[in-house]
Amino acid sequence: MKQTPATRRTGEQLREKLGYILLFEISDPRLDLVTITGVEVSVDRAYARVYVTCDAGRYDEVLEALASAHGRIRSLLARSLDWRVVPELDFRIDRSTDEAEHIARALENVPATMAVEKDEEGYPIQVDAPGDAGGDPSEEGGAPGAVPGGEASA
Repeated sequence: MKQTPATRRTGEQLREKLGYILLFEISDPRLDLVTITGVEVSVDRAYARVYVTCDAGRYDEVLEALASAHGRIRSLLARSLDWRVVPELDFRIDRSTDEAEHIARALENVPATMAVEKDEEGYPIQVDAPGDAGGDPSEEGGAPGAVPGGEASA
C-alpha cells in the first residue's frame, strides 16, 4: 500500500486505538502478549493492514483469535474513531522480529578468522613467532624453498 504522511498519521492513530482495544476491551487469553508493530491504512481509510507479533509458536493461534474477534474489534473501533468509514482490518504476522533475532544469533557466532588482525586493505597481519629472527629467507639472498643457513636439498 502506498503510504503518504497523512496515511502514516492515520495508521498511527489506528494503531493506538487497536492497542487499547486489544489490551482492555478484548478478553481472549489467546491474545495475551500480542504486540501491534505497524498499521498501513489505504488513502480512503477503507482498508487497513495490521501487523502483529507474538511468540513464534503461537502464530496460528493468534491469527485464529484475531479472526474470531474481528467483528467485535471493528465495532469497538467504530465507537472510538471519528472516521466516516471504519476500515476493513487485515491482520498479518510481522516476522521481522524473528529475522532480527536470527541475525543477532548469527552475529554472536563469530568465526575464528574474524579475530585475526588485518591491515587497512583487509589482509592478515603476519605476526613473527617468538625466537624467529623476523626476516624472510628470500630477502637474505636465499632462493625460495632454500633452507636458511644450509645447503639446498637435492
